[in-house]
Amino acid sequence: MKRGKPPFIRLKKDIKKLLEQGVLEEVFPSAAAGIVCGLGKEKKMAIVHHGNASLYPEIRKLHKNNFFDLASLTKPLATSLAILCLIEDKKIDIDENLSSLLEKKIMGEKSNITIRHLLSHCSGFPAHREYFHILQEIKENKKMELVEKLILQEPLENTPGATSIYSDLGFILLGRIIEKKARCTLAHYVEEKVLKPFHLEKKIFYNSIGKRKKSRPIKDFVATENCPWRKKIMCGEVHDDNCFALGGVAGHCGLFGNIEGVTTYAGFILDLWKGTAEHPNIKKGNLVSFLTRQRKIPGSSWALGFDTPAAEESSSGSRLSSISVGHLGFTGTSFWIDPEKEVVIVLLSNRVHPSRDNIKIKKFRPYFHDRVMEKLFPADK
Repeated sequence: MKRGKPPFIRLKKDIKKLLEQGVLEEVFPSAAAGIVCGLGKEKKMAIVHHGNASLYPEIRKLHKNNFFDLASLTKPLATSLAILCLIEDKKIDIDENLSSLLEKKIMGEKSNITIRHLLSHCSGFPAHREYFHILQEIKENKKMELVEKLILQEPLENTPGATSIYSDLGFILLGRIIEKKARCTLAHYVEEKVLKPFHLEKKIFYNSIGKRKKSRPIKDFVATENCPWRKKIMCGEVHDDNCFALGGVAGHCGLFGNIEGVTTYAGFILDLWKGTAEHPNIKKGNLVSFLTRQRKIPGSSWALGFDTPAAEESSSGSRLSSISVGHLGFTGTSFWIDPEKEVVIVLLSNRVHPSRDNIKIKKFRPYFHDRVMEKLFPADK
């Protein structure tokens, strides 16, 4: 790490105070934070947690190893890296179009949509649609086929490549493409090709409906929202409605992870980026291209599957370098990786428990990141 070693003795206490402040101000019932500084064997890691994993139907304290619903962190940490593995296996090309990828004839502008467009949220597909109402009535083995058809029937809101609109639909389609090209389920492919080489498959995973019955007890998970149509507090099942209706596994949501797993994972990505680690299924050059902002899209902050700090009011705060990458999750999760300062900051929370109406985390995130960076780099004040 540059500019000397960070003051790690005090760091954990300072971060604990920030999390305590978040709970006291009702930003979230509970949160866990992970910080990585440095690379390879020289890196240091700090893990802190605080609050209640559940308030309803009973109060339950958060434990270090509890699993959070990572929500849209699935997009970079599962789907995007799975695409990198398929590129390495020469099963897809980054600029391959939908007709080739889905092995079917696609008419009009949609035929010009590529993996690159989907990853950088400039495909023209809408941001979101509530497909779960329809999917509830469909047999499990027909759901992905139907959702593919529904997405392809959606009118495009923009010409592919023209502008950036954050789209769950694009990443649901990417999950479908991965399954078609890999000839296995998305969950299996992510576990075997992406996570196992990092030895993280027990700390980060899809908790599918079938798997959940044989999986960890509910007390190992952090509670999320009181769902109006499922009529219960969700805990151990994915918060996202469309993902739940698809069986808990999709390209846009579905991953669960604990703070140690996600922090370690983000630290590995930093190591791969800087050349101090290797992954058998991902080439450094391909990864670096995914972590680079796509300059051809006017006003977009998106790289390929990863976001970069916005010019104004970024959730990353004001102290991370402009070439940093990260992502947010609706349930109250986020990570940021700064290759210049060799720092990773992960924040996992259950801010949607018991309701998504709590949006205080929007102001807390940049505040949290700025305070952490001030502690790590006091000379930068």
